[in-house]
Amino acid sequence: MRVTKVRDYAELSRRAAAFIAGRICAEPCGAFGFATGSTPEGAYAELVRMHRCGAVDFGGIHTFNLDEYCGIPGDHPQSYRHFMMDRLFGHVNLKPGNVEIPDGMAADLDGECRRYEGRIRELGGISLQLLGIGRNGHIGFNEPGDVFSGDTAVFRLTESTVAANSRHFAPGEAIPPTAISMGIRTIMGARSILLIASGPEKRGVLDAMINGPIDPRLPASILQAHRDVSVIYCD
Repeated sequence: MRVTKVRDYAELSRRAAAFIAGRICAEPCGAFGFATGSTPEGAYAELVRMHRCGAVDFGGIHTFNLDEYCGIPGDHPQSYRHFMMDRLFGHVNLKPGNVEIPDGMAADLDGECRRYEGRIRELGGISLQLLGIGRNGHIGFNEPGDVFSGDTAVFRLTESTVAANSRHFAPGEAIPPTAISMGIRTIMGARSILLIASGPEKRGVLDAMINGPIDPRLPASILQAHRDVSVIYCD
């Protein structure tokens, strides 16, 4: 695991974008996993800038979203499809047919999870998966538990995750209690992983992830067992 501490959020965003762009240039027809949340927003803005300058071409890649809420449509302002289109996908030359995001409105959610896993396999697996990390150590919506999860599945959000995400919803608006997420086995199947984290509140969980035991009660700790993980963080 390669760990880099940077000066501030602006440097984190630049470095993360450069890392992702470099991998896209190396694998211009590869499959890339993207994450939502506040931490990657700066990196996505930088990737849009780099694309407009001709520094990175998204035209040949496929994308896979890490997760999506169940029960809200893709055009809902808090859906992760909307997030990705607004922050990145809608501003670069991605082919619409190359964008894969779980359908949280599918009539058969388990079938949608199997379809998603099948698409990842069809495309030869994910070249680079971008991750954030929750304050309780979750990655995607893989929450702390007794065992590490497997493939893409429907997960129930913990109270702490619902509380953390409530700031994105209007007062009184119902927050989805479940989401489709890549499982730990799916995430660990990516050939490379980039995890980014920002803020002093993440310092403790990052230290536990990097230096503590591998424990499903801190899901991100499993990344210690992956062969190619880079971490970029700032306080």
